[in-house]
Order: sequence, then structure tokens, then C-alpha cells
Amino acid sequence: MKVALTGIKPTGIPHIGNYLGAIKPALELSQTCEARYFIADYHALNSCKDPDEIRRMTLEIAAAWLASGLDPQKVLFYKQSLVPQTFELLTMLLAFTPKGLMNRAHAYKAILQANGESGRDPDDGVNMGLFTYPVLMAADILLFDTDFVPVGNDQFQHVEMAVDIAQTFNFTYGKECFKLPQPIATEHSKTLVGLDGRKMSKSYGNTIPMFASEKELRKLVMRIVTNSQSVEEPKDPETCTIFSLYRNFAAPEQVEALRQRYLAGGMGWGHAKQELFEAMNAQLKPLRGRYNDLMASPRAILDALEEGSAKARALAETKIKALREIIGVD
Repeated sequence: MKVALTGIKPTGIPHIGNYLGAIKPALELSQTCEARYFIADYHALNSCKDPDEIRRMTLEIAAAWLASGLDPQKVLFYKQSLVPQTFELLTMLLAFTPKGLMNRAHAYKAILQANGESGRDPDDGVNMGLFTYPVLMAADILLFDTDFVPVGNDQFQHVEMAVDIAQTFNFTYGKECFKLPQPIATEHSKTLVGLDGRKMSKSYGNTIPMFASEKELRKLVMRIVTNSQSVEEPKDPETCTIFSLYRNFAAPEQVEALRQRYLAGGMGWGHAKQELFEAMNAQLKPLRGRYNDLMASPRAILDALEEGSAKARALAETKIKALREIIGVD
């Protein structure tokens, strides 16, 4: 059976972009693949140095996965920091990773550009954790013989880098030491649009939290930026933020019905937003309830992570033992 693996960095309560772009497709894959999902808490250390904050965010993101339907008895669910073999593999992979490859990473290039525009030193604010982030992500993926990695569109490059590193390693030793993973994303959520029409991102402040209350959810939906078209005018669903979000939550027949209302005219933006709110709330309401129950009793979250991490360590140790023999440090 094929292996699907993904993880989310603990950066607070996830938004619906995280849910649609990573959590939901990952859980759907668990129906047909052997699923291995993790909380990437060491990745968070690059940007957060507050231990209490990292613990809190780890609980929140784990609760989000469990509330979304992850069954820790059926899939491997673990915490990155509880699998030390990940970091041994990172050390191995660094020896096969050209610096030039890291220079091309989107996040690093974005910082260089911002520093250049503001007249700062090119590497101002760049720590080695951030610079080598793609290699740690490669270790996360390659350690578990991953076939598929459900990711957002902005993470495709990191999976491709993992493939580059794995190919170099395999070529060096003349054997298939690592599988070559494949990034996958859902058709409509590769780049989810936020409240202001830009990519949904916490850095833009345009997100919708997964577990916002019903009242807050409606308030956020009503804030979605639209154009100045009147009620009577036909509207283009393919360029509309409301419609792009709606098709991720509504049934196909509902999506087609709303599309026809757009094209026919006679529907105002307020009506479209109400349709979106109702579709979103119908899907998110049961998740919200489960999330709140889990956060009220966090011991269940911690137990699930500890049990899953013990299973992950056993798998990882087998892989590391084989790799140690291959590279000659057994």
C-alpha cells in the first residue's frame, strides 16, 4: 500500500486554508493509503522561541487534526520532536544537499529580496534553521518511505527538493535508498483565496480560523472584499473570492446552482456571502464542537501523540539502521 505523509507546523489554530489544503486531503488519502501524519514542532522553532507558546500551538494543531476526523488507531500520528531519528537523517542529508539548492528556496529568496529593498544585510534575520528548512522537511518525508505528500501549492518546491536530495543519495550509493515522493494538492485549494482576494495567509491577516464561533464565522464571511457590481448585473464566478471558497464546502449540485445565479444576475453580494456562510458552517460546526471538547481535556491529545510517536520511532529506527549500513557508520 502507498504511504501518504504530511505535517503542519504549529503556528496556532489553523485556518480553513490549512484545513482545505492539507488536513482534509490528507485525511481523504488515509482511506486509500497508509497514512503517516505529524506535528512539525521543530520547524516552529525557527520563528518562535517561546516554549509555552510552542506547547500551546502544538496542542491546538493536534486537536485540529483529531477534530477533523483523524483516528490515531488507524493512522500513524506523531510529534516530530519525539522521533529523534528524523534529526539523524537530517545530518546525513545535509552532506548531499548543495548550498545552491537552498539558495533557491522561496522563503529564503523572499527574505533576501525584502532585506535588499530595505537596505539591510542580505542575510539579516536568516538563521540556519530557516536556511536548511527544506532539508529537515526532506528528512521528515524520506524517513518514512513516503509516496504522496499532500501540501499547499507554496510547499511543492520543498517536496521537489526532497526528490533532488534523494536522487543524489540514491545515485551515490547505486541503489534505491529512498523512495521519490510526489506532492499532491486538491484541484480548487492549491492556492486558497483569503478575505481580501489575496492568497489566504496569516501574514496577510486575511484568514478564517477553522474553529471560529458561528457568530465570528458569519462576521468574517461578510467582510470578504467584492467589486461594485449591482444586484442586477451578471457576475463571473471564476473571478470571485466568495465562489472560490463556496465550491470547497458545498455539494456539486449546490455549486452549479450558485454558478447559474451568478451568470443570470439578480443576486447581490450579500446573498452570495450568506450562501457561503451556511455551507461553511454546516461543515465546520461538528468539527468546532469536537475541537472544543478536546481542548477542554488535553490529556487525550497528548496520549494520542505519545502512543503514535512510539510507533513512529520503531519504524524510523529500522530505516536509520539500514541507512547507517549503507553509508558505513554502522
